[in-house]
Amino acid sequence: MTDQPLEFSRTLPWVAVGPEGRRQTVRATEAECAALARRFGIPAVNALGAELELRVEGGGAIRARGRLRASVVQSCVVTLEPVTQALDEAVDLRFLPSGKEPSDEDPDGPDEIPTERGVMELGEALAEQLSLALDPYPRAPGATLPALDAAEEADEPAPKRPNPFAVLKGGKP
Repeated sequence: MTDQPLEFSRTLPWVAVGPEGRRQTVRATEAECAALARRFGIPAVNALGAELELRVEGGGAIRARGRLRASVVQSCVVTLEPVTQALDEAVDLRFLPSGKEPSDEDPDGPDEIPTERGVMELGEALAEQLSLALDPYPRAPGATLPALDAAEEADEPAPKRPNPFAVLKGGKP
């Protein structure tokens, strides 16, 4: 965990998830959405929320499964116009008991999140899931990159580069 305050913090004590499990709804406020947009370098996070089902697993871990839903605005990579996108992503997380480190035994398994002092940080885990769900190359409808003109390419021959092995061609006696 970081010493800086989190933009979207929703803590849940470990003991709040009993043997029967727990349903948890998490929603970001307008101020938290604005802070997350600044963090991710995008124009806006209009909404962020999740519905989670939490269950105790073997080994003392708590599994959180559910859906993350968000509305974000990103800049088109071609035109820089705002592009609004609705995200609806599956969430599968495993919160580890204090002192237990994530393992890389199952790369296809749920993301493992260490906890401290018997508290799960649901908000930060969901913020990280949102950052992974963002489109890395958002495009406005109809936005296309200009095509390179083959005739322009042919008019400009590539500069001739000297062969670095030319000195070896003559050989040594």
